[in-house]
Amino acid sequence: MRLCDDCGDCVVTCPHGALSFSDDGKVVWAKEYCQQCDTCLQTCTKNASPMTLHYSVDTVLAIIRHYVAFLNGITISGGEATLQLPFISALFSAIKQSTDLCHLTCFIDSNGYLSETGWHKVLPYADGMMIDLKAWRPQRALILTGRDNQRVIDSIRLLATANKLYEVRLLYIPEHTDYLAHIDELSAFLIKLPDTVRIKINAFQTHGVTGDASHWPTVEKIDVEHFAQLLRERGVNNLHLPSVYL
Repeated sequence: MRLCDDCGDCVVTCPHGALSFSDDGKVVWAKEYCQQCDTCLQTCTKNASPMTLHYSVDTVLAIIRHYVAFLNGITISGGEATLQLPFISALFSAIKQSTDLCHLTCFIDSNGYLSETGWHKVLPYADGMMIDLKAWRPQRALILTGRDNQRVIDSIRLLATANKLYEVRLLYIPEHTDYLAHIDELSAFLIKLPDTVRIKINAFQTHGVTGDASHWPTVEKIDVEHFAQLLRERGVNNLHLPSVYL
C-alpha cells in the first residue's frame, strides 16, 4: 500500500459523493457520506486509499486518555504502519514519557520491510513487533508481494536479537505460499528465534479481497492443523492457530 498522491481519479468514480478536492488540491474523504463500497480502492492504480484521517500526536494522546481505563496497550497497524515512522516514534515516545500512559505497551504490526536504520529509530520506545512472513523463498515472496523477502527475514532477526519480536505471522494460502515445500528450512529458521516469540498461522480467506486473489482457494481448519503438525514435528513451538474459520 502506498500513500495517496491526490491525483483525483477516485473523486470522479465515487458513487456516493464522499470524495472531493480541498482548496489546495488535496483529496478529502467525507466519512459521513462514505458507504464503504471500496470503489475508490478499485479505481486507484497506485494501491493507495483516500479513506484516511489526519491526526496530530496530541489528538491521538487525547483519544487514548479517553479510553485508557479499558486499555493495557496500543498497536499501530495498517496498511503498513511503518510508512508513518516519524509519527509512530513521536507517539510512542510521548506515551512512555506520560505518567498516566507509560504503563501501556506499544506494539507495531508490520510487513517487515522497514530498514535496519528505521527500526533503530523506534526500538527505544516500542515494546514489541508483529511481523508478516508471507513466503519463505525470495522468488515466491516476489510473486506474492512484488518484492523479495530478504529485508523481512533481516527484520525478524534484528528484532529477535533486540528482544522486541513478539510474533511472526504465517499467512497460509493453498497453492500459493511455499511453506510446505520448504518446511525444513522454514522450521530451522523459526526454532532459532527466542522461545517467547509467538508463531501465528493465519488462514487465508477471500473476504474483502479484490483482483486475482479473490479467486484463490481458502484455507480449511484441517489444512492449518496439518501445517502446524509439520512445524511441531520439527521443533517449532509456541504455535497459535485461528480460533475461527469463515
